[in-house]
Amino acid sequence: MFNQLNDFSFLPEQPLVMACHFTGIYDVNRSTVLPDDDFALVQAWAESLNKLQVNGIVFHNNFSETTCQLYQSKYLHFIRVALDAAFNPNVFRYIVYRNFLKLYANKITSFFVTDVSDVVMINNPFISPYFNGNAHALFCGDEPEILQNEWMIDHAAHLRNQIENYAAYETTFKNAVLLNCGIIGGSTSIMQNFIEQLAAIHEQYNVINNTAYTGDMGAFNYLVRTQFNNNLIHGCPVNTVFKAYEIERTDCWLMHK
Repeated sequence: MFNQLNDFSFLPEQPLVMACHFTGIYDVNRSTVLPDDDFALVQAWAESLNKLQVNGIVFHNNFSETTCQLYQSKYLHFIRVALDAAFNPNVFRYIVYRNFLKLYANKITSFFVTDVSDVVMINNPFISPYFNGNAHALFCGDEPEILQNEWMIDHAAHLRNQIENYAAYETTFKNAVLLNCGIIGGSTSIMQNFIEQLAAIHEQYNVINNTAYTGDMGAFNYLVRTQFNNNLIHGCPVNTVFKAYEIERTDCWLMHK
């Protein structure tokens, strides 16, 4: 996927935010196929990183060289990858992150992976004493909802039938806050381990998912709650209230809709 001879000299040996934008395949969340070379869905995310002088990478499959050159900056970079159609784009992003980290994790001190079309950075988390004082934490987004809700029950039907202890996990954490995989971050030592496990779940169980649901939220909540729950931080100051469009808030790191 990545040629080790490629020039990734821009990698800053400091914190990083990564996101993916894949087109040319049906987007189940929007019920459409996204246009190949439209930067509009990425622009707010990119501008927020540039404003805060935080380094970001957009992995993509169809932005033109002209678009990349137009929007690339000191802080924003583009890396083209070939989309594996065996995976839904929501799932394939973790394969991309995993493979990239295998080569370049030693150049990154800590990082977030986020959705790219509905997440913007309000404050730089990497300079926050709260972030740096919790070096062993996994930070993530959440929703004003519990795990046992109708959408998640339907979303996780495939994984429930594939993973032996999935139903037991759902029972144990049925009243726990629903976590959202649109925002995930922490130190590289924590995050690389997490991303490797998440990618492995998708490669083993989710590649054969023929349901109308991507499985990304199901796999994410399952892994966090069963393996990382003791070192989990979510909600404020990590994220604003999901889908509340709290554009005036200044006390959180990231706004997710």
